[in-house]
Parts: sequence; structure tokens; C-alpha cells
Amino acid sequence: MGYVDAMRFTETDHSSGHLIEGYGADGILVDGRQYRTSLILTPERILADWQPRAAADLARAHLDAVVALDPHVVVLGTGTRQVFPDPDVYFWILERGVGIEVMDTGAACRTYNILMSEGRRVAAALILD
Repeated sequence: MGYVDAMRFTETDHSSGHLIEGYGADGILVDGRQYRTSLILTPERILADWQPRAAADLARAHLDAVVALDPHVVVLGTGTRQVFPDPDVYFWILERGVGIEVMDTGAACRTYNILMSEGRRVAAALILD
């Protein structure tokens, strides 16, 4: 798998849960498996083929699956660049007592790994565009 001009995580520790090993034009590499569509990831679960295909498509209904996983914080990766969701969507998740951090998907992958390794209840909602 090629992760040219992309991040490749070299020091990996799978003992805390599902770990993102790489991200690039070929998709997201999690535990040796490549995903080419948007996905939701927690240390315990992988929900592949998450529906928003672009940050502009993100709606409250898409975040229901994320909130159902009961994270303390959601790391939202919005593709190749940071795109803030509609304020209605953003505040909807905050009203449920869940923190949300919005960043490009590469930064979201790195942040998820850090929070996961710290034992935090984190969910990554990663959009590939």
C-alpha cells in the first residue's frame, strides 16, 4: 500500500485498541487493513463506510452513530482541509455532553492515536474526500 506524501506511523502500539497506522491518498490504514471510505473509529470498534462523503454533507443524522458509542470527545476529520460543520450540527453534538474537535483528516488521525493511547474515550469520525 502506498502512502506517498502522507503520514506513516512507525511506532505503533495496538495494546490500547484500534490504531491508525497510516493516512494518505490511498485511504486510512487501521490495524493493517486499508479503508477507502469515510469511517468511525474507537479503540473498540470500527464502523466502515460511514455515509458523509464530504464535510459539506455532514448532518446530525451522521453523528448519531458516533454519539451512540458514548465517547467523551469526537475528533472530526473533514478531509484534506479543515472545514467546520454547520453550527446546528456542531452545537447538536455539544448539547449531548460530547466534546468535538474539528481538523483535517490527517491531523484527526494523529490526534485520535494520541488520545487513544492516553486511555481517553475517543471516537474519530473521519471523512475521506
